[in-house]
Amino acid sequence: MEKYNNFFKNVAKVVEAGLISSRDLKKEVENTLKFKIEEILTKLNLVSREEFEIQKKIIEKLQKEIVILKSIKIKKLNKKTKKAKKS
Repeated sequence: MEKYNNFFKNVAKVVEAGLISSRDLKKEVENTLKFKIEEILTKLNLVSREEFEIQKKIIEKLQKEIVILKSIKIKKLNKKTKKAKKS
C-alpha cells in the first residue's frame, strides 16, 4: 500500500509543479496500470485458451489409454483365475 501512496504523492507533486499535462498524466497512469495488470497475470501463471485446449486433448487421450490398459489387465487377471480354478 505504501508503494501506491508514494506513487500518488509523486504524481501530485508533478501536477502541482505543472510539469506534465493531463494528457501526459493519463498516459502515465495507463502505463502504470498496464504494468501492474501484466505483473499480476504473470504471478497467476495463466495459460492461453489454445494451450488449455491442447492439454485437455492430451488428458482425454491419456484417460482413454488408461481405460484400455485397465480392461486388458482385468482380462488377464480373469484368465489367470480361470486357469487357477481349473487346476
